[in-house]
Amino acid sequence: MPARRAALDQLLARTARPGRSSAIVVVTAPAGGGLTTFMRAVADHCGIDRDVRAATVYRLLGLPWETAAGDGLAGIVVPEPQSPAKTAERWRAALAQSAADSWDAVILLEDAHYVDSFTLQTLVSMGRRPDPPRVLVLLGWRDTDPYDPGAQQPSDRLRDVVRAAADHIVHLTAIGTADVGALADGRGLGFSPAQIDRLLRHSGGRIRNVVELLDEVSPADWDAPYFSLPAPATAARAVSALLDGLDKPATDLVHSVAVLEAADRQAPVVAVESAGRVGRVGDTVRAVAVAARAGLLITLDEHATVVRLPDPVVRRAVLAHAGPVRCAELHTRAAETTLDAAVALRHRWFASPRPDAELANGLDELAADRARQGAWAAAGDLLMLAAHASTEHESRAGRLMRAVDALVGAGEVPRASRYLTVLESLHETPLRNAVLGYLAVVRGRPAEAESRLARAWKLVDPSRDAPTASLIAQRYVLHHLVRCRPRDLVLWSDRAIELVDPDTPTAVEAAAIRGLGIAPLRGIDVALEGYGALVERVPEGPVAQRVTMASGWLHLAGDDLDRAREELQSAVPIDFLGGSVRISLWARAWLARVQFQSGDWQEALRTATAGVELAQRSGMSLLVPLLEWTRTQIHALRGDWDAAERCLRSGDAGAREYEMMRVPAALARAALSEARADYPAVLRALAPLTEPWAREWVDKPGYWPWADVYANALVATGRQDDADAFLRPHEQAAAAFDHGSATARLAYARGRWHGHRGDIDAARACFVRAIALLEPLPLRYDRARVHFAFGQALRRAGRRAEADAVISTARDAYVALGADTYVARCDRELAAGGVNAVRMQRGFDDLTPQEEAVAALVAVGRSNKEVAAELFLSVKTVQYHLTRIYAKLGIRSRAELAARRAAANPE
Repeated sequence: MPARRAALDQLLARTARPGRSSAIVVVTAPAGGGLTTFMRAVADHCGIDRDVRAATVYRLLGLPWETAAGDGLAGIVVPEPQSPAKTAERWRAALAQSAADSWDAVILLEDAHYVDSFTLQTLVSMGRRPDPPRVLVLLGWRDTDPYDPGAQQPSDRLRDVVRAAADHIVHLTAIGTADVGALADGRGLGFSPAQIDRLLRHSGGRIRNVVELLDEVSPADWDAPYFSLPAPATAARAVSALLDGLDKPATDLVHSVAVLEAADRQAPVVAVESAGRVGRVGDTVRAVAVAARAGLLITLDEHATVVRLPDPVVRRAVLAHAGPVRCAELHTRAAETTLDAAVALRHRWFASPRPDAELANGLDELAADRARQGAWAAAGDLLMLAAHASTEHESRAGRLMRAVDALVGAGEVPRASRYLTVLESLHETPLRNAVLGYLAVVRGRPAEAESRLARAWKLVDPSRDAPTASLIAQRYVLHHLVRCRPRDLVLWSDRAIELVDPDTPTAVEAAAIRGLGIAPLRGIDVALEGYGALVERVPEGPVAQRVTMASGWLHLAGDDLDRAREELQSAVPIDFLGGSVRISLWARAWLARVQFQSGDWQEALRTATAGVELAQRSGMSLLVPLLEWTRTQIHALRGDWDAAERCLRSGDAGAREYEMMRVPAALARAALSEARADYPAVLRALAPLTEPWAREWVDKPGYWPWADVYANALVATGRQDDADAFLRPHEQAAAAFDHGSATARLAYARGRWHGHRGDIDAARACFVRAIALLEPLPLRYDRARVHFAFGQALRRAGRRAEADAVISTARDAYVALGADTYVARCDRELAAGGVNAVRMQRGFDDLTPQEEAVAALVAVGRSNKEVAAELFLSVKTVQYHLTRIYAKLGIRSRAELAARRAAANPE
C-alpha cells in the first residue's frame, strides 16, 4: 500500500544508521490500522546485513494475558530482574558493541500496549542512555480500540511517559484511496474512484475493515444498485459483544440512535431526546454515559444532548444486533413521534419495506416539495423510497428516473450511476433519455449528452407534458453552458421558463444559469441586474445557492473580487437541506480563481484541492479541469514541477470533451509552459482557443485570461505581425465592454509588441496604462507580470537603471506571492542588466552580466531560441553573446560550458 510503504521508507531512513546514543521510536495506529503488519515489516529490515544494521535483534510480542506478569518480558531476557533501571543496565552490559555504522542492538516490541509496566520502564531506560552500547527501541502501540475503548491495560498509565521519552513518533493514519485501490486490485477487483471512496468512507480507513469487506462481499454485489455494505465480521462481533455487556436502557438507546440515523441520511446528528422517546428510555443521561463509555456513542456537545454512532460500520453492526423485528418496532415508534412529515414517511417505509401506494404517493409529494426548495439530495432519497413503495410498474419506473435525476442534481453521481443498467432496461421515454443525458453532462461526455437530449426532445410533446419538456430544456441549458454556447443557452433557458410556472424548480434553475449566457452577449452588468431581481423571489437555501454561485462567477469576471469572494464562499457549503455538490464545486472552482488573482495562493490551493477531492469522490468529472487549472498554475509558479505535472495530468481534457473542460486544461498547460519560458509550447496549448468555436464566449473579455498570454508568446517567438493581428480584435472587445483587467492585460501584451519593435516610448505608454488600470484592482499577480515585462522592455532598450527599479518591484511582488520561478527569472534579469548585480560564480568573472545570464541558461540545456524568449532578446543577440562567452572561457561547445558551470557551482 502506498501510504504504508512511504511511512516504512521514512522510518527506515531515519533509523538506518545509529546516532551517538540510543533511541526510542514509538509507532502508533488505530485498532485494525495495520500496526502488526507494519511492525513485522520493520523487523524484516533489521539485522546485520539489512537496512537497519544491528548486531543483535530482539523481536518481542506483548500478549493480553501477560499484562499482569510483574516483570513480564524483561524477565525472559534478563533472569532475576531487579528494578527497571538495574535490569536495563544488566541487559546493556550483556550486549557486545559493534561497528560504528551499526546499532549494537534493536529491540522491537509488537503490541506494547499489552506489556507490563516493568518491561516498559526497562525498555525506556534502555533507550534513554547516552553512552554505549547504542540500542534502538521500537515500540508498536495501538491507540484505543473504538470497538472496545473500556479495555484499559496496566501500561496505559505509562502511555504519556513513553511518548514523551520517544525520539520519534510514527502515527499510522487511516489509509487513503490509493491504498484501498491497491488492496482491491490485488484481489482482481477493478474499483472505480467512486467505489473506492464508498468503501473508504464506510470502513473509516481501517485496513482490517477494508480487507475483511473485500474478502467477505461477493464481487457481483459491488455494482448492485441496492446493495448496502455490511459490517465486517470482526467489527460486528466486537460491537455485538459490547452491546451484550450494556444494560437494557443503554442498549435500547444505541439501537434507537442507529434506527434514526438509518432513516435520515441528511441528518448529521441524533437528538438524545428523540432517541430516548423512540427507545422508551427513561434515564437518558445515564444511558448516554454508559453507551459513550463503551465507545458506542459519540457525544457532540458538553451536555450530551446530541449524539451519533462512531461510523457506518458500527451502525450496520448495531442494526444487525437489534434484528429486523426490533428495528421495525423502533421505526414504527419513530414514525409516530417525529414532527417532520418526511422523516415520518421514511420511518414508515423502513418499518415495513413493502409496496404501499398511499405511502409512495406521500413520499412523492414530499419529494416535490424538497425539489421546489432545491434540496435535490433529500428529494432523491424520498423518490427512491417512493419507487420502492410503488405498487405499479409505470409509477415505480417514473419515480426511479426522477430519483436518479435528483441525485445527479445533488452531485451524487456515483450513487446515481449504480442505477444506469436499471434505467437503460426501462421502456424508452423522454424522461429516461433526459436523465441519461443529464448524467452524461456531469460526467463530461458531450457526444452522449447531445444524443440523449436530442432523442428526449424528439419524443416529448410539450403541449401534453410541459413539465418533462421544461426539464429537458433545462438540461440543454447546462449542456450549452459547458459547451460555451451563450446564444443556445439563452434560447433553451427561455424555453424552459416559458413551458412551466416560473417558480418550478426547472424554471428557477434555468433562470439561475440564463444570466451566464446573457453576460458574454450583452454585458456583465446587464446579467447582474437580472440576478438582482431573481434573488428577491427565490427562497433561501439550495435554490439561492445556485443564483449566488452564478452571480459570484460574474462578479469575478467583472473584476469585483471582493463581492465575488463573498458570494462564492456562501455557495460552497452543502450541509443545509441537501444542497447541491455540483453547485458547490462550481463555487469552489471560481473561488480558487478569486484567491489566486488576489494573491491568496495558499488559500487557493486549499480550496482547489478540496474541490478536486470532492469532484473525484462525487464523480463530477466535468469540473476537475477547472479546479486543476489553479493548482497547476500555482505549483508551476512556485517551481514545484512534479506537482504541476500531476495536476496537469489530472485535469487534462481532449478535443472530444466539453469546452468547459478543454479551456481550463489549455490554460493550465499554457501556464506550466510559460513558467518554463517554453513559448512555442504556450502557442500549442492555446491554439484550440483561437478556433471558431471559442469566439462566442471564450474570446470575450474577463472570463478566461488567455489572450495576453497567447499574444506574449507570439511576440516571444518572433511572430510580430501575427501578434498585432491577434491583439486588435481583443483590444476592441475589451474597450467595447470597458473591462479593466482585460484592457490592462492586453496593454501589457501590446507593450511587449512595441518593445520588440524597438519603440520604447510606445511600449512605456502601454505598460504605464496597464499599471494604472490595475492599480484599483486587487490583482497582485497581474501587477507583478506587467512590471516584469516592463522591466524587460526597458533593459532591451538600454535603460538599465530604470529597468533595475521596475524589475525589482516585480521581484518583490513575486517574492510576496511565493512565485519562486519568477523570482529566479527576475534575478537573472537583474544580473543581465548589470546594475546592482552580484557576481555569483568566480570562474565567470570575465563575463558581462548579460553574458553571465545567457551562460546560466545555456548551461542548463536551453536553446538559443528559448534563451532569447526568456531574456527578451533576439536570437542573433544570444548567438553573439554565446560567441563571446566561448572566447572568454576558452571553450568550444555548449557541453563544455555546462561542465565549466557545474564545476564553478557544484551545488
